[in-house]
Amino acid sequence: MGQQEVYDFLNKNRSNWYTSKEITKALNISIGSVTMSLKKLRQSGILHYRYTGKIYEYRFKT
Repeated sequence: MGQQEVYDFLNKNRSNWYTSKEITKALNISIGSVTMSLKKLRQSGILHYRYTGKIYEYRFKT
């Protein structure tokens, strides 16, 4: 549980950028689970990510 949910969420919402907190709230899963899932997905090369000064935002590559 966790990584597949994050993957599905970002895949369904490809046009928007999301923070880990926004994903946590949308999926009702722990911030730790979301953070680890995002790290693994980012390492696999399927996510775009950007640092906006204070936070990272993520989006599925199109």
